[in-house]
Amino acid sequence: MSDKTPILVWFRRDLRLSDHAALTAACESGRPVIPVFIHDSLSQGLKAAPKWRLGLGLGHLAETLRDKSSRLILRRESDAQAALDKLIEQTGAGAVFWSRLYDPDSVARDSRIKDTLKQKGVEARSFGGHLMFEPWTVETQQGDFYKVYTPFWNNVKGRDVDAPRSTPGTIPAPDSWPDSDALEDWNMGAAMDRGTDVVRPFVRLGESAAQSRLGSFMAHIVEGYDESRDIPGADGTSNLSENLSLGEISPYQCWHAGLRAREEGKAGAETFLKELVWREFAYHLMHHTPRILTDNWREDWDAFPWQDDARAGDVWAWKRGRTGIRFVDAAMRELYVTGRMHNRGRMIVASYLTKHLLTHWRIGLDWFEDCLIDWDPASNAMGWQWSAGSGPDATPYFRVFNPETQIDRFDKDRSYVSRWIAEGRANPHEDALKFFDAMPRHWGLSPDDDYPEPIVSASDGRHRALQAYENRDF
Repeated sequence: MSDKTPILVWFRRDLRLSDHAALTAACESGRPVIPVFIHDSLSQGLKAAPKWRLGLGLGHLAETLRDKSSRLILRRESDAQAALDKLIEQTGAGAVFWSRLYDPDSVARDSRIKDTLKQKGVEARSFGGHLMFEPWTVETQQGDFYKVYTPFWNNVKGRDVDAPRSTPGTIPAPDSWPDSDALEDWNMGAAMDRGTDVVRPFVRLGESAAQSRLGSFMAHIVEGYDESRDIPGADGTSNLSENLSLGEISPYQCWHAGLRAREEGKAGAETFLKELVWREFAYHLMHHTPRILTDNWREDWDAFPWQDDARAGDVWAWKRGRTGIRFVDAAMRELYVTGRMHNRGRMIVASYLTKHLLTHWRIGLDWFEDCLIDWDPASNAMGWQWSAGSGPDATPYFRVFNPETQIDRFDKDRSYVSRWIAEGRANPHEDALKFFDAMPRHWGLSPDDDYPEPIVSASDGRHRALQAYENRDF
């Protein structure tokens, strides 16, 4: 007699229907499928912007499922195991399928749940999909993990990557649906306060928007991507990090689009593929050395005398985009208005905080985690440690980006700075003014304020950083 018990498909950071291995397997089983999201302690612990963006993604996924005559069942419970147990009891489900995650907290949770479900006679299966290359499948010839990006790229660049799966034609529904929480009751945007209205127009929400974003990038931008990706004032990147972070698009879909573009002779396609693998490398490192999320990856940096007071005046100026260094301030305001920041800006603001201000990278990592709608645990950690010099495959620790020469090189016409800084301008750009609408009122800033003098000049900061490095025995 065939098994007709329902399958719970537990959505997490895989908010799509296409190229979804767990969902496809459930649908192909012929059994009823119940899509579920559990707002457990890990998602409840997200900071302001990532939690708000997750809420938007869940709302959109629920609408997409309704269009397929299905539903997204929402449950808020700190213990995901307890929530699953209740759903299994209420629905008679005989299996739970999910897509793998790789941060240590998720791995520990999922391992416990898989063991517990199996002990109870419930089938528990995890599937790939968030990464193309499972971290344990990429090894050096000595059987070790890679610590440098280029050899990692050389290992995986020629591998066969599965073609993306299509969206299931139908999602078999159960005879009756379990109760669901109301998403609005979770109030996932509470910490964003009035910033939600400012950031929302910059969000490209959901699977369809992500696919459109990818298609537009391949049609119009990838050809010149080698150069355009470094120009913050231009529309020269894919902007897919927002959608990849929540799985509204899969890396497989991006990879195969990049391969097609390369076959068509589009010059920037291989660079795009390398950027996808850079993301994979971050997860590879997080899997093998989870300390990268919290501690110096290079342990010899533990004694470096970074200041670690997040309330210090220069850190406060950095967070508010008031350092007096225009490239830094423009990027920090872009972050507050859009929830994202151009990659060149991320390098500059991270270098300025950790080198010119000699402030611990963890302070910057925490601020990005609070403000980024494309927050990703592995990429955020590796990016900050790369910039600080304490991480793997880092730029030489003694290299200090000069934000003044960087702006001359990458924002020659000052279009980026003009878009995001209002002070001192007779007719500020509307996006520059939005910063004052998004910021907390208690910051007390106004576009009529004078633009500040540098808290630390480019030359003085560089000198101070190099002096600190010279006094350390690395």
